[in-house]
Amino acid sequence: MRMPTPARHRTTPTRRAAALAALSLALCLPSPAVADVLGNRVTAPADARTAAEDAGAVRVALRAARAARGGAGGGLVFGRCPVVEELPGPVRCAALRVPLDYARPDGPQISLTVSRVPATGRGGVARQGALVHNPGGPGASGMYFPLFAGLPAWRGVAAAYDLVGYAPRGVGRSAPLSCHDPADPAPAGPTRVPAEPSAAYKRERVAAARTYALGCARRAGDALAQYTTLNNVRDLHVLRAALGEERLTFMGASYGTYLGAVYATRYPGHVRRMVFDSAVDPDPRRIWYRNNLDQAPGFERRWSDFRTWAARHHATYGLGATAGAVRASYERVRAVVSREPAGGVVGTGELHAAFLQVAYYDDVWPERAAALAAFLRGDPGPLVEQAGPRPRDAARAANATAVYTAVLCNDAPWPADWETWDRDNTELARRAPFETWANAFLNLPCAFWPVAQRQRPVAVGAGPARLPRTLIVAAERDGATPHRGALELQRRLGPRAALLTEEGAGNHGVAGGRNACVDRRVERYLLTGATPGWRTTCAPHPEPAPVSLDDRAAGAPRALLPPVV
Repeated sequence: MRMPTPARHRTTPTRRAAALAALSLALCLPSPAVADVLGNRVTAPADARTAAEDAGAVRVALRAARAARGGAGGGLVFGRCPVVEELPGPVRCAALRVPLDYARPDGPQISLTVSRVPATGRGGVARQGALVHNPGGPGASGMYFPLFAGLPAWRGVAAAYDLVGYAPRGVGRSAPLSCHDPADPAPAGPTRVPAEPSAAYKRERVAAARTYALGCARRAGDALAQYTTLNNVRDLHVLRAALGEERLTFMGASYGTYLGAVYATRYPGHVRRMVFDSAVDPDPRRIWYRNNLDQAPGFERRWSDFRTWAARHHATYGLGATAGAVRASYERVRAVVSREPAGGVVGTGELHAAFLQVAYYDDVWPERAAALAAFLRGDPGPLVEQAGPRPRDAARAANATAVYTAVLCNDAPWPADWETWDRDNTELARRAPFETWANAFLNLPCAFWPVAQRQRPVAVGAGPARLPRTLIVAAERDGATPHRGALELQRRLGPRAALLTEEGAGNHGVAGGRNACVDRRVERYLLTGATPGWRTTCAPHPEPAPVSLDDRAAGAPRALLPPVV
């Protein structure tokens, strides 16, 4: 799963709070089970180490549950959030201690940061417990989630639930993972990325991927192997217990849907309600190499959707009256910045990264179109603002990339020969060039990953336990998590899993503010447990209105987005 590059207006939790008005994952067969905290049973694979890790997680969760009931001896203690989190006063923060290695539950510990705002009880609504959120990535922090409580689309849910966010292991201040020595100079920009990579450019990227993988090993040492989905699931299990919840109410987006699905598979007796927003295909055969290949056609469709929209608004932007003409305008800009980077900082790499966002969020379509139009009229300012470097975010972005890479590389086997990558991506790029090579090079360190034993992807849904009702939400044209992944997740979770599809839409992250039809059904499910039906649909949310350069200069409001990754 490729993480979207955050837009400038998504750089701080405080700004995210305002943004949320718009929205706001080999095969393991069942084997002898381990007794879980409340007498349930947790499916464990035959692998001896994994079984030991699962047993360790049970022990740690039991201690956390006892502490939560007793109010002392290691339970979560919430207090004022550190300034670095940039969270307002009503939000309280805590540290959750978990083992680095669950096979050694009493060995070295790490701290995960947790945030919470209590249920408001608005309108006399009874509290139902804690709702835990994971925004995806892997590598994204959910510490901002309590800020959703003040947004209209979330007020009903916030009345009944404590909203709980957290930074997963490796992310932010949660035992942060890095693959770069802070003393090393930052990569020099701007970057020049060819539209079609030459053999020489590919050799450069292979060498860079090897170097990056070795950097992760040097920086993390033996701990590098501990950044996995299974450990994220175990951490979530301990967090649930530490919150005093016997069963987990959870909402995950993108990679967060895979995290939730693996949790539901491993700890079915501890599932209360789960919302899976923009679902990863959990088929073990597709984790993670094939899933990444699957993204490219979806990104190509969304790139076409953006260009078609811009063509409909030719009168506003002047980029061309057809999707082909808009592409030509983009290529004109690309040709110029390849020779002379915009503002000295935006080359072809930065340009492409900025426009990959149009495949994730239609909210950015107006500003991206306006930036192209301005550049072609002689004003590079908007493009530099949107695509230029953000030094304040550099450390956070590097940390997110390190965690993303470690989890995906550790989670599953990847092709270890460059020839396979080259063949598959060359063939794919012939029909879907927009995202293919950027995504391939992002994930290429996994070909050279220095962890000897990779995980085997969990067979989501395998096992006799019956889950409670769950709700999957998906956009029909989502490029990052194609809709067939939602269908596969529903099939694996069983007949009590409902699928709600936003027809004709493609935003990555569906619930929470864009579509009232979706939001009503998600809220009803979280509040009552009732799902809208086995497979139901909502009409798409309205496309964004065009915003002219004159409107932008006059201060017309932008449509802002939360960070769903």
